[in-house]
Parts: sequence; C-alpha cells; structure tokens
Amino acid sequence: MAMAMPFLSSPKSTLPLFSSYINPCLLFSSHRKRESLLLIKSASAQTTPSPINADYYTREFSGHGVTFESLGDDCVVKMCVDNGSMATLMLPTGLVTSYKPQLWYGAQMEVLQTSVTETEDGDTVITGGVSVGFSFFDCRSESSDLGEDFPSSSFWSPTSWALLDVKGTIEDRVQVELISVDPESTIEIKYVVSLGADHLSSEMMITNLKSTSIQVTGIVLTHLKASTPDATYAFGLQGSNYQKRPPLQSCFDIIPNSSKNATSINNYRWSNNVKEEEENDHSFHMTEKFSRVYTYSPRQVTILDRGRRNSVIMERSGFEEVYMSSPGSEHEWYGKYAYVCIGPAALLKPITLDPHHAWCCGQYLHNPNL
Repeated sequence: MAMAMPFLSSPKSTLPLFSSYINPCLLFSSHRKRESLLLIKSASAQTTPSPINADYYTREFSGHGVTFESLGDDCVVKMCVDNGSMATLMLPTGLVTSYKPQLWYGAQMEVLQTSVTETEDGDTVITGGVSVGFSFFDCRSESSDLGEDFPSSSFWSPTSWALLDVKGTIEDRVQVELISVDPESTIEIKYVVSLGADHLSSEMMITNLKSTSIQVTGIVLTHLKASTPDATYAFGLQGSNYQKRPPLQSCFDIIPNSSKNATSINNYRWSNNVKEEEENDHSFHMTEKFSRVYTYSPRQVTILDRGRRNSVIMERSGFEEVYMSSPGSEHEWYGKYAYVCIGPAALLKPITLDPHHAWCCGQYLHNPNL
C-alpha cells in the first residue's frame, strides 16, 4: 500500500523531489491560487480546452529563465539555465519536446526524438519527447478468488495540464509546476518539470482524494534520439529481470505503423503470464526491434550512442519497473524511428493508493557529458 509521503528524495541529494524548494502543497498567493483553481476546473469540465493565453503567462510568470510563446491554441514554454542547457515544454499537453544539455566542448546536443505530423483536418500532432501517462482504477472492497483487491473500472486518465507556478533562477535551475485534476476532483496530480545545468527531471505527486482506494498504472515515457540501432547500447542492466512485452501505445508514443500489437496503459497489465528472463550481459546492444519491462533493475540505466558520441543516464524514483523499447533496424536509420524508448513505470504491478494518501515518483535524465 502506498503511504502518505510529504517528501521523497531521489538517490542524488542534488535532485530533491518536492523539497522545500517547491512546497508539496504548492502554496501560492491567494489571488494566483484562486485563478489557477478556476483554470483547472474549467479545463477538466471541457472536452475541448480553451486556447492558452501566452501573454497572460508572460505577465504572471516571466523571469526565472522561462519564456512563453503561442502556437495555435497551445503554448510553448521555453526553459534555459546559465550554462546553456535548454528544454521546451508544451501546454496543455505537458509534453517535453526538447532537451538540449550543454556538453563539455561548449555546444548543446538534442537528446530527445520527436515527430511532427499533420492530420486530415490540418491539425499538427507532436509525439515523442518526454511524456507522463497514468490510468486510475477503482478498487472494490471485496476480494477476488486470488485473495487480492482488483480494479472494477477505469475512470480517469489525465490529458490536460494547467500551469500553477514557475520557480527557480537561471543561475541554478528552473522549475515549472503543472497540475491536473479529474472531473470529480477526487484525484490530483502535481507535475514538476525541472531543468538544471546537468539534468532534466519529471516529478509527480499523485493524491487520492477519494474515500476508497485506487490502483495506479503509469509511466514517464522518454524517446531518446539515436544515430543507428547498431551504435546504441544500454549499460548497467546485468542481472536484471525482464519480461518481453508488446510495445506501449500512448498519446505521445512514436509507434511504427507495423506495430499492430501495441498495447495501451489501460490494458498492459492484463496480458497473459509471460516468462521472466535475466539480463546476462553488462551491455545490451539494441540492434534489433524489442520491447521489455524490467521488473528488477538498478535505479540508474545508461544509454550510450556511439554514433553521436553521447550518453544519457536515466534514474527512477518511486517506480519499481523500467520500460524499454526500440523499433530496431527494421526502419531507415537516422530518420523518424531512430530512437530508444525508456522510462520508469508501474505497468505490471500497479500502485495501490489508500484514501487521502499520496504517492511520489519521478524520472531524472542526467547529462554526464559536461
């Protein structure tokens, strides 16, 4: 059972989750808090969100190393810090579309893979990057034949985020606070995207405001750009247990058209029992197409791209599983499908969250190339 967790730190003390730097209760001035709550309730009640006013965000949240630009009905949030590292966040989707860390030789390198397509209606769709996906299930009070609580129905999955606050300094790190609340105001997710000199973090606090327990499945899904599958490796997984699973399908996942067996977060845990295997090698060569869920693995995994001479360290907090997948060598190199998916997850073993309790979780992308 997930217990109340007012504070939870990542394994690295330099990256606290909801520390005193960000009050976990998100205490603002009463004026700003009232306006934020009105925006949240309005967004949750609408099937089509209203256009975002980037000028208003600029007036309220300017400075701190953050700028706001309109893009159709959406808003582009650009973050930067003094050493040159940059990131881009989209509202209301909450999708991180760019992360360019500063490298040791003075330049920035894009580490995220994104795809921009146009629908038949002329709308622009952006996928890839870093996204968060969660589904929430009611837990019945009675037990199943297996003697365990089980979910009765899926009642909400967040698709829209409201901006609450921007904190930090361009000299240290910049933090953008978002929130999403279900239409009944019974589940609240606070989402903080932080950019520092050597990291980009995605941190969540999920609070169950219901009078009954819920089960949470979810993932922080990151698309890391790769030169070629033949040049891409994962390090640090030796001795880890994993299951071969279908590719995960989400609103922001880049899925090749041939991946017809892709499974959504809602249905992922209901797959048939799968044999668990063990990673025997220190490095995992990602030449071929694959999709796995590591059920037992270190907190940190390093993705190395020898073609781009770059590496990224993914660190998890709160999550127990790690999802990894890649289209492999089935598609043209250096193109749309030149990426590796990785992210901390709760897919096979959902988190049970008691009434009026909170669960904290997060992903940290470290740049070791300064």
